[in-house]
Amino acid sequence: GLSHGTNVWIGNAKTLIDGKKCTISSAICTRDDIMTYLIGCGLESELSFTIMESVRKGKGLKPEWEKEMRAHEVPEWYIWSCKQIKYMFPKAHACAYVMMAFRVAYFKLYMPLMYYTAYFTIRANNFNYDLMARGQEKLEKIMREYKRRSTVKNKDLALSEKQQGELKDMRLVQEMYARGFDFAPIDIYKAKATKFQIIDGKIMPSLTSISGLGTVAAQSIEEHADANDPFLSREDFRTRCGVGKSVTDLLLDVGLLTELQESNQMRLEDVFGANMFGE
Repeated sequence: GLSHGTNVWIGNAKTLIDGKKCTISSAICTRDDIMTYLIGCGLESELSFTIMESVRKGKGLKPEWEKEMRAHEVPEWYIWSCKQIKYMFPKAHACAYVMMAFRVAYFKLYMPLMYYTAYFTIRANNFNYDLMARGQEKLEKIMREYKRRSTVKNKDLALSEKQQGELKDMRLVQEMYARGFDFAPIDIYKAKATKFQIIDGKIMPSLTSISGLGTVAAQSIEEHADANDPFLSREDFRTRCGVGKSVTDLLLDVGLLTELQESNQMRLEDVFGANMFGE
């Protein structure tokens, strides 16, 4: 409740606790605390509820409410605290957040590959395969550049909104590398369209993690890529997957499809060798 409310901890409960006006147990942490505390002081249940609803929405206290609270010996620090609050979570919501935090922490500590795979799939909206999954050295070089640009005042050199999002995702990737984990290169026949996956102890990014590759094209590639019926050429790839040349160009940029020739048509020199033609 303290961490998710607005003006609940900083400038409020923290100030009161530091000043020894109250303790963590008596401070207002969730909206339920207000109603139960006021009822305990002797205020009517309906009025206690009304005050709670006003405070938790950031509307403060009416003069007549303050008068009633003082009549029931509600401390001045408590009245002051109510007037600082802009938004409060209910206790059940706050408990659910804490429980979820413990679950996330458990997976991050004891099942790290599962944690990172799930996080990159669900939350890392700016994950860029070429920038983040091509090795720790490349990642940290780009991070240094991004961090330098994040401090400049020149708008032409400053990070774009997209790059700011990338830097946020880079921090977790950096942590993953620091813990000794790594990415598997994308395999066109194994990669999923939108989901990261664990393969041989490494994390294989999704096809959509390739910058510029859309979900529809990625889903079509996942559907039509079959290791038992490999593509004959980039032209065959485009035909079977129903994608354009711009898609094969994106894949080539990150090192995919490089083993395939451009066309299904074989050149004579590919079959017999260039020397046969005096080259």
